[in-house]
Amino acid sequence: MPYNYSKLSGRIVEVCGSRAGFAQKMHLSERSISLKMSGKIAWTQKDISQACTVLSIEASEIPDYFFALKVR
Repeated sequence: MPYNYSKLSGRIVEVCGSRAGFAQKMHLSERSISLKMSGKIAWTQKDISQACTVLSIEASEIPDYFFALKVR
């Protein structure tokens, strides 16, 4: 099931300036972030929790950022 991470991508740029800056704050490689954003590897609960802290995303907003389905 493909997810739409466009809202998450916008928040990353807004808060961190770039995916590279986000990756650094997440202590992950840019490649790992790229694979997660493209849906090739899954976001873990730990990743989501850490991303919410870095990006100031409220728990109630998690579905909007991490589980929005792509519309065909």
